Amino acid sequence: MFNQLGLYQTPWYFTLIALVFCTGVLNAYNFMDGINGITGGYSMVVIGALWYINTYQVAFVDNDLIYILLMTLLVFNFFNFRKKAKCFAGDVGAISIAFVIVFMMGLLILKTKDISYIVLLGLYGVDAILTIIHRLMLKENIFKPHRKHLFQIMANELKMPHVVVSSIYCALQGVIAIGLILTEHRYWFAFGVIVVLSIVYLIFMKKFFKLHLRVL
Repeated sequence: MFNQLGLYQTPWYFTLIALVFCTGVLNAYNFMDGINGITGGYSMVVIGALWYINTYQVAFVDNDLIYILLMTLLVFNFFNFRKKAKCFAGDVGAISIAFVIVFMMGLLILKTKDISYIVLLGLYGVDAILTIIHRLMLKENIFKPHRKHLFQIMANELKMPHVVVSSIYCALQGVIAIGLILTEHRYWFAFGVIVVLSIVYLIFMKKFFKLHLRVL
C-alpha cells in the first residue's frame, strides 16, 4: 500500500507517522468488529461517502473498485446485518476491508492535501482511542480481549439489539460524512465532530459503565 501511495519517496518520519496511523486504524477496525452488522454497515457508509467524493468532488480512484466493494459488502450485510447472523467477518475480513478503506483514504488525502477526511472514520476512531485510554487508566492490559467499547456496553449491558446498535453507528457516521461533504470548512467541522463525539463518549461512560462493573 505504501509503495502504491508513493510514501517511500517522502521523508522517513512521514512514512513512520503513516505506518503508526495505518496500523492503528487496521487494529481499531478489528477491535470494533464485535456485533452483527457493525463492520459491514459502517464500511458501506464510509465507502459510499468515498464514492460520492470521488464522483462529484475530486477523483482519486477508479470507481470500479468502489462499485465492487459496495457489491461485496451488500452481499455480506445480507448474511450478517441481522439478528441471527449467517456469517461473520472475522479478523481477516475486518482487517481486509479496513486495509482497502485506508488505501482509498490515503489516495484522497494525498490528492487533496486535506487530512480532515480522516473524520470519515471519526466514530470508530473516537470509540477505539478513548476506550484504549480508559483501559490504560484502569491499568488493564490493552492487548487482551475486553467488552468495554461504547457499542459493547450498549449491546451487552443495555441489552440493545445488535442491529439497532449497528444502525445507530451507521446513521451517525452517515450524518458526519454528509456534513463533511457539504461544508466548506472541513478542518473546523472535523475538529468539532471529534470534540462532540468525545464528550458524548465521556457522558455515556460516566452514566452506564457502572453496569459493566456490576457484571464483572
